[in-house]
Amino acid sequence: MKIHVLQHVPFEGPGTITDWCRSHGHQMDTTPLYSPDHRLPSTDVVDMLIIMGGPMGVYDEETYPWLKTEKGFIHDFLQLDKPVLGICLGAQLLAVCNGAVVRPAPQKEIGWFPVKQTAAARNEPWFYSLFKNDPILFHWHGDRFEIPKGAVELAFTEANDNQAFLLNKKVLGLQFHAEVNEDGLRQMVQEGLHELQEGTYIQSAEILLASPSFNTAHPIMWAILDHLITFIPCH
Repeated sequence: MKIHVLQHVPFEGPGTITDWCRSHGHQMDTTPLYSPDHRLPSTDVVDMLIIMGGPMGVYDEETYPWLKTEKGFIHDFLQLDKPVLGICLGAQLLAVCNGAVVRPAPQKEIGWFPVKQTAAARNEPWFYSLFKNDPILFHWHGDRFEIPKGAVELAFTEANDNQAFLLNKKVLGLQFHAEVNEDGLRQMVQEGLHELQEGTYIQSAEILLASPSFNTAHPIMWAILDHLITFIPCH
């Protein structure tokens, strides 16, 4: 299968998604949108699309002109009825491309915090089984998406609601980072030190680096990918 990743900055890469692709024998290609000479693929050669996070906002098209092109690409891909995963900024882009709005979150959230599932998540047994014990996962965001029309809100945290949504069974937006690995975490902390101001839901760099929950997060990420890939149409 051909998995395509849209990456917005060098320091927010696919993390353990790369390991999953390698383990399952899937081809993974990446478009580095931050590169001036990047090229988007034809949508028909992509089996599953994964949209990564980034520090920019979904509406920052003046500063990042490629955001407009990316939104068009995502919109076109959504018409193909193939699985899509959006993470953090990627989830916000999915929300906007499906008619929802992204706004500043009530609380900026940076750290390792439990993710709880909504009552509606019980209607998605695969998701319920992964999140029934409120896993501690990594967060780094100051915005939040509204739930698109027709989508199901699946998760929330103490700080913010709308942490995950599912649309048409195969389009999944996650506000949190289950994909981040040790190298990615270190890079995100290094690049985002200026954001680690005192706050109720903002942990220090020392805590962020000393409290990783990769053993919890990565199996969840792999299970999510295992589920989504079942929706790839047969060739």
